Amino acid sequence: QVHLVESGGGLVQAGGSLRLSCAASGRTFSSYAMGWFRQAPGQEREFVAAISWSGGSTYYADSVKGRFTISRDNAKNTVYLQMNSLKPEDTAVYYCAATAARSFTAAQTMGVQEYDYWGQGTQVTVSS
Repeated sequence: QVHLVESGGGLVQAGGSLRLSCAASGRTFSSYAMGWFRQAPGQEREFVAAISWSGGSTYYADSVKGRFTISRDNAKNTVYLQMNSLKPEDTAVYYCAATAARSFTAAQTMGVQEYDYWGQGTQVTVSS
């Protein structure tokens, strides 16, 4: 069982930056690949970024590539999402998620259904 708690959301102007954090409970954090997803009002939850167990491999949605960076600190049981050059279309509730899958491929890490545990979400609002 993994319990995830996101923090760091808020209101920021377009072009600004935010760093989201996701703290995980349990002593097996390093055995989970982690992902960030987001959901805007009236839209489906969509993939943002994912990181492998050691942090050596990452995937990004095309819409955030070059602006967002996912990282993790296994000693602190925490995964981060650094968001730069924010745009109004980045406005959404951001969720972190953990998957116990034993392979790390683009197809697996981008699917909502691949993740076993989810946080409660943190709101990010980007004003124009």
